[in-house]
Amino acid sequence: MTGLAVVTGAGHAVPASVTQEALWDGFFARHYNDRPIARRIFAAAGVRTRHAVANPLDEDLSTWSTGARMARYVAESMPLAKQAVGEALDAAGLAAGDVGLFAVASCTGYSTPGVDIRLARDLGMSADLQRLFVGHMGCYAAVPALAAASDFVAARGRPAVLLCLELTSLHVQPPCDDIDQIVSHSLFSDAAAAVVVEPGAVDGFEVVDVVARTDVSTADHMTWDVTDLGFRMRLSPRVPDVLATHVNSVVTGMLDRHELSIEDIEAWAVHPGGPRILDVVGARLELPPDALAASRRVLSEHGNCSSATVLLVLAEATRDVASGGHVVMMAFGPGLTLYAALLRRR
Repeated sequence: MTGLAVVTGAGHAVPASVTQEALWDGFFARHYNDRPIARRIFAAAGVRTRHAVANPLDEDLSTWSTGARMARYVAESMPLAKQAVGEALDAAGLAAGDVGLFAVASCTGYSTPGVDIRLARDLGMSADLQRLFVGHMGCYAAVPALAAASDFVAARGRPAVLLCLELTSLHVQPPCDDIDQIVSHSLFSDAAAAVVVEPGAVDGFEVVDVVARTDVSTADHMTWDVTDLGFRMRLSPRVPDVLATHVNSVVTGMLDRHELSIEDIEAWAVHPGGPRILDVVGARLELPPDALAASRRVLSEHGNCSSATVLLVLAEATRDVASGGHVVMMAFGPGLTLYAALLRRR
């Protein structure tokens, strides 16, 4: 039983919200000179509200240096991280001192000492705590980070905490005509999400399997570059087409190993990279119309929060999963990479 790794608690935290309409009317309409295509992209993003530690209605960071943005990341990250991890530990019924591994995933900020050290200190985690930082993997980082945490739990027999912390609002870019920049500005948002993984727990979601597929021939379709003015995303409109090529074989290949079919999956926690991506996943897997409702709801209420998003979806999608029910968790990002995990309700 101690060889099992089971997700037993989850928590999240977000900064103040702002509506998509207000962001367009109050900042991005001027940012893009009210270009009709930019207005249409914002309207079609599937986002109703977002969250931002740096609300462009109050302050324009588009000309800030990367150094200034990283200093802001350190200042803004700790309250959100502390709330998310605290909620997850409370939900699992664990004390911070019980944690054996603390893993942090983020692609939107860096500092040394990092959030892992600062938060471990503030929460009273053990001095012999092992730490892992997963950086610059982008939107799919939660899944390989969960895999690493689960491997630690299964091998060491000690609990782990995974925190995904993304502050994308710190990386608003100067005005330009690139469609990928408009798409990025229409989607991305801030959030912190955490899960606790325990060995052999009798209640929770067992991490059964994790798989990955990287199509290196399309590596330039999604990039996240460090520039003098923060981090700049390139997001090709061809990304959904690449995912359409791989998503069915990746998911069915994983399920086949466990003698399961798509029809056996009770809940789907799919990263909502955008409405088209969800449409492609639903079509290629031939899912029922409401199978991705949790993903669409998170996209609408939170936007795309990079690595934290799929953990938000997981919490939504699994609320009513019965004992023995299976869940597929899936996310996509630079590479072009698709990661999927199979979980089972204990």
